[in-house]
Amino acid sequence: MAEILSSLSYWLVNHPKIHNFSWKPGQTLASTPEFLSISVLIYLSLTILLSKSVRRPILGAEILKPITALHSLSLFLLSLIMAVGCILSIIFHAPDLHHIICFPLDTQPSGPLFFWAYIFYLSKILELGDTVLIIVSNSRQRLTFLHVYHHATVLVMCYMWLRTSQSLFPVALVTNAIVHVIMYYYYLSCAMGVRPKWKRLLTNCQIIQFLFSFSISGMMLYYHFTGFGCSGIYGWCFNALFNASLLALFLHFHANSYAKSRPS
Repeated sequence: MAEILSSLSYWLVNHPKIHNFSWKPGQTLASTPEFLSISVLIYLSLTILLSKSVRRPILGAEILKPITALHSLSLFLLSLIMAVGCILSIIFHAPDLHHIICFPLDTQPSGPLFFWAYIFYLSKILELGDTVLIIVSNSRQRLTFLHVYHHATVLVMCYMWLRTSQSLFPVALVTNAIVHVIMYYYYLSCAMGVRPKWKRLLTNCQIIQFLFSFSISGMMLYYHFTGFGCSGIYGWCFNALFNASLLALFLHFHANSYAKSRPS
């Protein structure tokens, strides 16, 4: 067990590429506001264009299912690695709990925690493939405003984590990655012909994630206003508004999707 932990800590925390990582706007891949803006614009434009032009499935199930399974498996494994990598980075590099919740004002976006924030940001670009798969399968009931809004705006949120050295993002990264491990396991199972009966649990986990983020944010605000301040407070404000809007949309989705299953 000790050898496994030692190996994981090296490859996910102390490897030179991770340990010496530094986010440098204009130098790090995908680090400019222009890249972010163009990515979101292309995503929204293609989504609108394809959703209006595709009227029947483009790919047959024999082709679409393996592609969907591979996509889900990739994001399942990536989410698991990000969750473990960020947890180990917290354990081995965070001096105390206060630091994880409230970065000092002069915090630079470098080191293992910010490396995983960067990988998380890039993974959200890969997740845009979810929308393409929905469109080519002509599953219009799944192409909701919630889906498109979430995928487009989460890119901005992750960019703000890095751009502002935002406090509290390690907690958000770990909880979100864990939820995505569950979510992409569900999608992978469906693509392989096994539809789990706990889809409602997945939605509940997403709602609990947002409620937890609000509760832990109260501690961050306490540190911010009673101490020397926390880094990235403006980024946190955007994050908080985004999470509040997502929570409202998820609660609406939950009510509409599971109302019929309630006992009369």
